[in-house]
Amino acid sequence: MTHTESTYQETVPTDPTLQKVLAVVGPTCVGKTALAEELAVRLGGEIVSADSMLVYRGMNIGTAKPPVAERRIPYHCIDLVDPGQPFSAAIFQGESRAAIADIATRGALPIVAGGTGLYVRAAVDRMEFPRGKQYGNVVREHYEAIAAKEGPEALYALLVEKDPESAVHIHQNNTRRVVRALEMLDDGVSYAQQREGFTERESIYNTHFIGLEMDRGPLYKRIDARVDSMLAAGLLDEIEALLAAGFRDAITAVQAIGYKEFVPVIEKGADLDKAIIAVKQASRRYAKRQLTWFRADPRIRWIDVTELDTSEAADVALDTLDWVES
Repeated sequence: MTHTESTYQETVPTDPTLQKVLAVVGPTCVGKTALAEELAVRLGGEIVSADSMLVYRGMNIGTAKPPVAERRIPYHCIDLVDPGQPFSAAIFQGESRAAIADIATRGALPIVAGGTGLYVRAAVDRMEFPRGKQYGNVVREHYEAIAAKEGPEALYALLVEKDPESAVHIHQNNTRRVVRALEMLDDGVSYAQQREGFTERESIYNTHFIGLEMDRGPLYKRIDARVDSMLAAGLLDEIEALLAAGFRDAITAVQAIGYKEFVPVIEKGADLDKAIIAVKQASRRYAKRQLTWFRADPRIRWIDVTELDTSEAADVALDTLDWVES
């Protein structure tokens, strides 16, 4: 059956578990955004972006952020903070659920779409994050100061004393995670308990998960082409502007693929071709990690889009939805 019109329209259910939500997930460059937008147009939906980099203002080209002028439907959870401003899955959980509720009040279908697995789960699954200290700088800096002054071994010993169950799951040299576990504990959440919750997948909504996959060769070609198109669109100029605005630390962070590799090119005249290769390789590795994360979720219904265009993929996706009235 071919779906060509908006078919979704209903009132907000009093029970959140009855609220229908569609989640579109998969690796970078597989076509999640295009499919989610096509589904939103056909079903009368709106998109809740679940991409950890799209929340940052000014990071547009390197994150493949959909240009405002080209969006066919409303997007949510994009451009929430400046680069470098503290942000986390806990904060995203609040933002995304508020967006889902807002979309539902208009009788539209919330479509959570993105490749950041933790953000997808934060939006739709029963997961608890620390509250009250989500921005956590004071507490975090306290524990970071202990690590700097007394060494990572002393900080780990503190975690062993306060939360031995969590300490078992963290290497003593992983200072960042030890700090995070202590910070969470101060906010009433155990790292061990949260970790255990990762394996318990229960959505707070009536969520239908669709995963997009593609043969490795075509996917890697797409990744390479995207990097080339980003450079042609002015990525280096965007990075220069971010550097000039004082966001160097933010765009050289580990997760900022497509930014951190080009900073040495701009600042030190490093080899551009080598930087391009590094970005493409890092993006491929990221795609593998994404697939590993999502393939662990048995709820996802996978669609191989290797030989499908967006319209064809939408037809296949819609035929899997047993709760859509046609």
